[in-house]
Amino acid sequence: MKRGLGRLWSENKGILLFLVLMVVFRSALADWNSVPTGSMKPTIIEGDRILVNKVAYDLRLPFMHTSLLKLADPERGDIIIFDSAVSEQRLVKRVVGVPGDVVEMRNNRLIINGQALQYHALDGNRQFVDLNEDLPGASHAVRILTRGSIRSSFAPLRIPEQYYLALGDNRNNSADSRVIGLVPRNEIIGRTRSVVMSLDYDNYFIPRSERFFKKL
Repeated sequence: MKRGLGRLWSENKGILLFLVLMVVFRSALADWNSVPTGSMKPTIIEGDRILVNKVAYDLRLPFMHTSLLKLADPERGDIIIFDSAVSEQRLVKRVVGVPGDVVEMRNNRLIINGQALQYHALDGNRQFVDLNEDLPGASHAVRILTRGSIRSSFAPLRIPEQYYLALGDNRNNSADSRVIGLVPRNEIIGRTRSVVMSLDYDNYFIPRSERFFKKL
């Protein structure tokens, strides 16, 4: 038995070491995540596979949330990936409120520290409209249902230390901080800024070549 295992190791140690290093790399440094829902439309769509930078904020132990060294903190506009204890899922949302901010939403318009953000129409139809949201430091697109929803407004909220307010860009169809609460700093595992590849789930999983390596 030991001789057989020894032969297996000697004949395949290169491949086995590569696989181990790949698993550690994906756990601690960088990974890619598939996006199964439209909560981040129009920025990220169903079928996108996004690149996750796992050392954007912390250097962590592989396979754990334990931070060995803090490298940076999330900023407004960052698209973060976090393991939500409340929803028991890995989620992708955009940071709109950082510690110390006072954030409010009125009819799908954000007010941050008393300043109402500017919005400009991009596209739309009878069901929704896409708007450019001038989030400080990170202008980006959001999608708003024309009929609105119960999530269209919330009262002023001060963000405490070690917590972040994160929303989906698809504002009326996202289970985000309005549902699961503020995101604890230690749940955030990384940041994404690009799509690696994309498959059209509604069309036989045909690759969407125009979204390959698309910047977010």
